[in-house]
Amino acid sequence: MTNNDIVNGFDDEKDESLKIKLQKVNEVEGCLVLYLTGYIDTYNSNYFQKRVAKAIESGFIRLVFQCGGLNYVSSTGIGSFTAFLKSVKPRGGDLVLLEIQPKVYEVFQLLGFSQFFNIKDNLDDSINFFRSGTAAESVSLFPKIFACPICSKKLKALKPGRFRCSECKTILAIDNAGQVFLG
Repeated sequence: MTNNDIVNGFDDEKDESLKIKLQKVNEVEGCLVLYLTGYIDTYNSNYFQKRVAKAIESGFIRLVFQCGGLNYVSSTGIGSFTAFLKSVKPRGGDLVLLEIQPKVYEVFQLLGFSQFFNIKDNLDDSINFFRSGTAAESVSLFPKIFACPICSKKLKALKPGRFRCSECKTILAIDNAGQVFLG
């Protein structure tokens, strides 16, 4: 199945710096996985926005961006994700970012956007997120088990707040959404 079979006219325009492959999720209405490969910067973000807007206009309001092949996202690119979120939320949709590379995630964190996005580790979790409705309806995030971003020691946070890694003594913070930060 080609992208054009899923979203009419999706591949009418292409950009070598950013490849997008679409996959429809049949078990969740209006759900689409977008496999991103390459990078998103000031020069190709308009292309990226137009392609995704086409998908949204076609009725896909539950978007999963598979970011494993995305090796760079500028602040303009992050602005694109924010625009998609603003576009799908009023229609009852949402978006999930999947397998974000650490250096790309860092940009989201530095700009303070990591808490606005649903970030998942695998496709099943992403689909289940949409299947269960909203994040508020799903099970509480705490206690949360995670790996220290510095030494990889498994840690457990009982509630949001600041604490120190028991292994490397790095000061960490965890927010209400379960995102872990340095400091």
